[in-house]
Amino acid sequence: MPELVVLVEQLLAPVPGGTGRYTRELASALAATAPAEWIVSSAVARHSDPSAAVIPGVDGPRVLPLPPKALTYAWERGWRFWPGGDAVHAPTPWAPARAKRGRGLVVTVHDTVPWTHPDTLTRRGAHWHRKVISRAMYQADAIIVPTSAVAAELTQHAPGTARVHVIGHGVPAALAEPPDRDANFRIRGRLNLPDRYLLAVGTVEPRKRLPLLAHAVKDLRRRHPNLELLVVGPAGWGAVKGLGGPEVRRMGALPWAAVDALYRRASVCAIASVYEGFGLPAVEAMIRGCPVVVADGSALSEVVANAGLVVPPNDRRAMADAIASVLEDPPHRSDLSRRAIERGRGFTWAHTARGHLDVYREIAGTAT
Repeated sequence: MPELVVLVEQLLAPVPGGTGRYTRELASALAATAPAEWIVSSAVARHSDPSAAVIPGVDGPRVLPLPPKALTYAWERGWRFWPGGDAVHAPTPWAPARAKRGRGLVVTVHDTVPWTHPDTLTRRGAHWHRKVISRAMYQADAIIVPTSAVAAELTQHAPGTARVHVIGHGVPAALAEPPDRDANFRIRGRLNLPDRYLLAVGTVEPRKRLPLLAHAVKDLRRRHPNLELLVVGPAGWGAVKGLGGPEVRRMGALPWAAVDALYRRASVCAIASVYEGFGLPAVEAMIRGCPVVVADGSALSEVVANAGLVVPPNDRRAMADAIASVLEDPPHRSDLSRRAIERGRGFTWAHTARGHLDVYREIAGTAT
């Protein structure tokens, strides 16, 4: 009976972020989608309390004998400290140095930020990611990336022998279902939402270029005095300045029911990031029919395609003009909403899981 072990260490990080959501949703979808004879389990380094890494339907987590730093040290030095199972999937570059003989190793690389935008990471973080990703490109049996844009960049910056597979992320199927209007109404009341607002969802860090959105909203308030920017997400690495003033409301991390209500009520969901390897908030907004405006220059334009508005990066005026076109042209907004829903329906975790299972089957007979 084959066993697939998913490393879910990211769920125990102080700020799990988008990679944490990918890890949890993927492992859950794999458990629901894998053939009945498969075992889908999880593993983490040694922690005093690994309960945050428990995923319904997934066996585990199996707690490995070494704590995170010691396990990282062991893998960095090539020690074959295998987490168990017939195949291991590392949803981040935190992965064994190489596969145990007769076993398979798959590693997900979410972006190429360590090469393209190293200033958005700590120096140590950028160096570590370049090192472990480059190693995985030679020692993993397969690499999974979320978009063709990342695949092309990875081949340029870290060429290797591992085959690269493009498999997009997904959204929970429940998000495509009609909303619980009573629950949403109560949540909106508790949050005291304005009539019109721009929504930004994600970890608050310099790479997200949130001050650009704040300046765009400030410009738009000349014609739309009550427009606000609502920023949802925990604080991440690096100080973010320029998010003060009456036009910005920092809401911190919120439960999914509240985020759902915010998406469904938002005038626009905007992403001004200098770089994204995929952009889960864009897809989550689209499946709810929320018009999306994104900055070009990364995988966002690939993910959104013709279902949203794409503006030049770091262009405050273009961002404001695009948002204004949604606010001031109801037919345009309705058309964007329709296209967004159609596009969003193509991204499901079940589809993502099936793509991953195909990769595991492909390497099953070739793992060494």
